[in-house]
Amino acid sequence: MTRPPSTTAPTAGPPSGSHWLNRRRLVEVALLALMLLAPVAAHLLGEIYYVNLASRVALVAMAAVGLNLAIGFGGMISFGHAAYFGLGGYVAGISAHHAFEGSLVMGLPGSDNMLVIWLAAVLLCGLLALAIGAISLRTTGVYFIMITLAFAQMAYYFANSWPDYGGEDGLPIYLRNALPGIDTNHALSFFLICFTALVLSLALTSRLMRSRFGAALTMARLNETRLATAGISPFPIRLVAFVISAMITGLAGALYADLNGFVSPSMLSWHFSGELMVIVILGGVGRLYGPLAGAILFVMMETLLGGLTEYWQFFLGLVLLGVVLFAKQGVIGWLAGREHHG
Repeated sequence: MTRPPSTTAPTAGPPSGSHWLNRRRLVEVALLALMLLAPVAAHLLGEIYYVNLASRVALVAMAAVGLNLAIGFGGMISFGHAAYFGLGGYVAGISAHHAFEGSLVMGLPGSDNMLVIWLAAVLLCGLLALAIGAISLRTTGVYFIMITLAFAQMAYYFANSWPDYGGEDGLPIYLRNALPGIDTNHALSFFLICFTALVLSLALTSRLMRSRFGAALTMARLNETRLATAGISPFPIRLVAFVISAMITGLAGALYADLNGFVSPSMLSWHFSGELMVIVILGGVGRLYGPLAGAILFVMMETLLGGLTEYWQFFLGLVLLGVVLFAKQGVIGWLAGREHHG
């Protein structure tokens, strides 16, 4: 006997994986478009302040992209990434200082060429992270957090007591470093340099996490025993990720020093490490574009609320509390909707 066709409407289920993926991509494209078009519009309106503010957002987001690689994708909760951000800044400042004076640094002439400075900053941050990571990654949990913090504070107090380069007063960069073929003193041109660096850091992170290395890093975070039984040691995988993470953050620091025309020990402070961690959490830990969303929200709150009250961080704390309690996937997860599998 043939069953009559059902007249009951199908029950709406959760959004499919493809629907969520398309929505997530739309959010990511919208963030990049906002990041690019807002300073262009500000430039056309003659609002140079907002162009420079966008440059700051891009560089803070880039520094957080580096931290997110360690925390979100690698499960390494580093509370010392300000050390690499500050080191990158001091590389730019010291090189520009000696280039301006025509003097030598460690037997080498200073340089105001951004390409040279970026290369030096990335290499030095990588070497520092290699040394710190080789020690700290032998621990886990709170011990790892405290060791990374301790190394960062050592760098902070060293810079604070280094009179040759300003000590606690910091080091001014009298002339912004140059990039061949580009007027780096032009606000929009410098923003485009920062934006390009941010996009490249996002592309690098995405490429890494889609590779076999990214799969191994994810497994090291989820179940290092299973990774070890597959014949892959978790330690070198984490160490490489930690080093790359520091290099990205250090490059952001070099550009940040040029943006401000100044570098000081505050760039190495644990306060900045905390700000980066807040940005990653706000945007979404382990989300590729989370640092960008978090940086936009953080800098907007700092700028808008900071102009109204000196206690703006109280409201930041409320927002952070709301994200932790009700939007654990961060701003990106909230905008894109919760990820569904199956």
